[in-house]
Amino acid sequence: MVKRSKGFRSKTRHKLRKHPRERGLSPITRAFQSFEEGEHVNIVIDPSIHKGQPHPRFHGLTGIIIGIQGDAYLLNVNVGNSEKKLIIKPEHLRKIKVP
Repeated sequence: MVKRSKGFRSKTRHKLRKHPRERGLSPITRAFQSFEEGEHVNIVIDPSIHKGQPHPRFHGLTGIIIGIQGDAYLLNVNVGNSEKKLIIKPEHLRKIKVP
């Protein structure tokens, strides 16, 4: 028997899939997005860009920007009863409006 791989992107066949009309690289303007501290953002992983990609378990969660680290942003994300700090590049983040 061959041992099954347990890589970073395992079990993500449907989660990290693009729809047919969205295939290929995403717009370059998404990489130039800027965020302010305290701003709320959604984590939407772009599968065509591997660098600065968070773990797939955080796909679809909402976080708060707490700082900048190089080209990436530091986020606080609540997962259950614990608070996680993530380092994510702007290609994988989307702004949301919070009332």
